[in-house]
Amino acid sequence: MRPFTKLAALTSVAVALTLGACATPAAAPPSAPPAAAANYDQLMADVRILSADDMEGRDTGAPGGERARAYIVSRLEALGIAAPAMGRLQPFEAQGRTREGPKTFNGTNILGVIPGTRVTDKYIVVTAHYDHVGMNGGQIFNGADDNASGVATMLELAARLKAAPPEHSVLIVALDGEERGLLGAKHFVEAPPVPLSSIVLNVNYDMTARAESDGKLWVTGTYQHPNLRPLLEPIPANGAVTLAFGKDTPEDKGADNWVEASDHGAFYKAGLPFLYFGVNYHPDYHRPSDDFDKITPSVFQSATELAISGFRALDAALNR
Repeated sequence: MRPFTKLAALTSVAVALTLGACATPAAAPPSAPPAAAANYDQLMADVRILSADDMEGRDTGAPGGERARAYIVSRLEALGIAAPAMGRLQPFEAQGRTREGPKTFNGTNILGVIPGTRVTDKYIVVTAHYDHVGMNGGQIFNGADDNASGVATMLELAARLKAAPPEHSVLIVALDGEERGLLGAKHFVEAPPVPLSSIVLNVNYDMTARAESDGKLWVTGTYQHPNLRPLLEPIPANGAVTLAFGKDTPEDKGADNWVEASDHGAFYKAGLPFLYFGVNYHPDYHRPSDDFDKITPSVFQSATELAISGFRALDAALNR
């Protein structure tokens, strides 16, 4: 999330986007799908494994990134989540940023698809980047919150969607190269596995664990898509965490404007509807101290529940 070169001012957003293919939501919310059991042991294991020292910071194109990719593929396979027609892996080559200057990276996105029950030909794309910044000065940047947490939240959502299928078809996408300039997300929208016209929404999870900094899981993108906010506002707090809306208006400047701060920025640039779920900055952001033991399980679990409830509300109301 928010690569180290992105703490400079981001472009302010002055004009709200329309929702394209997303029809106006129905006045009365549909009944909720049957609840699927949470697996918090697996949620925590996913973060712990992806942020372990042997992943070496999961840099794009590095051996640690390859190990992280193999783990995520194994989790999708174990869940029985099929690959789309283009295949499980989407490799790409792109120029990215480093501390030493531009460099060519070879990265790989990971894809899964879950068929919908009501709107089978329209897709919600759920994304979370699995890369981090690797190693620097002999120190491992484990990236437990950034973004092993978002991948774990996405995998928990995927497990629940297998148990209680979504209304829209869903693409589960673990993106590579976010820290190097949203490389995997840009490639995804340039060479999508389904037509861009069939994508009704991108839901991006990036840093979902450390909500104790302000007690909020932030939702960015409702300024651009104001008819999505009423779908999420009724979701109650979970434990010590509540949904909050913002960091997406022309008044939000620099590092406080998150419209292009993570992979959803590529969808935004492509004119696709997006919502970003993520926690605020904390002292371990982009430091070697962003470790698993800094995560409070109950806070992370509450934030994950809110992220999943947000997805369910959107899935149930769009295209009505």
